[in-house]
Amino acid sequence: MAKKNRSNQNKPNYPIGKSGAQQENEEEDFYSKHKSTIWTIIVLIILTFFFIVNNTRKVPEEGPYPPNYINGNDTTEIQ
Repeated sequence: MAKKNRSNQNKPNYPIGKSGAQQENEEEDFYSKHKSTIWTIIVLIILTFFFIVNNTRKVPEEGPYPPNYINGNDTTEIQ
């Protein structure tokens, strides 16, 4: 026969949540709580800065073609 479930056993009671002894000062704990958010914001600001700098530069003027360059769109191609 199968054993009966023993629901009347003494089970240890574990506390749920933080106990009063483990709570730390909010000022000391701020960085550890928001570390990933702070670094994400810093990286996004840096990426935005480089994006703006890259797209606001003056476009260089077109220079001459290199020697012996054959234009691919030329209609007078020799076959």
